[in-house]
Amino acid sequence: MKKTKRQQRERRKMHIRKKINGTTLKPRVFVFKSNKYFYAGMADDESGVVLKSITCKKNAKDIEKMSIEFAKEMKKSKIEKAVFDRNGYKYHGLIAVFVEGLRSKGINI
Repeated sequence: MKKTKRQQRERRKMHIRKKINGTTLKPRVFVFKSNKYFYAGMADDESGVVLKSITCKKNAKDIEKMSIEFAKEMKKSKIEKAVFDRNGYKYHGLIAVFVEGLRSKGINI
């Protein structure tokens, strides 16, 4: 039986999360896409806490603005480095726009 797109993403997600772990000094930046919105957050996996989260509409212009705002908030928290968790999504399109926005503001991913 052929696997659905969601099942394929869940499989990729599990393989990614085995290797990625966020700390207080180098948190995990994660993303999620719904049908209407794009969510991003920053988590400390050692203490199991989401440090920051942000939401916007699911289009490239809004995501680029959101990534710049998110990077500013990370700088305020004195976080220069982070680990990126693409959450099973392929690294292209909206995911790539988000990460490039973070990198343009000096966040080392």
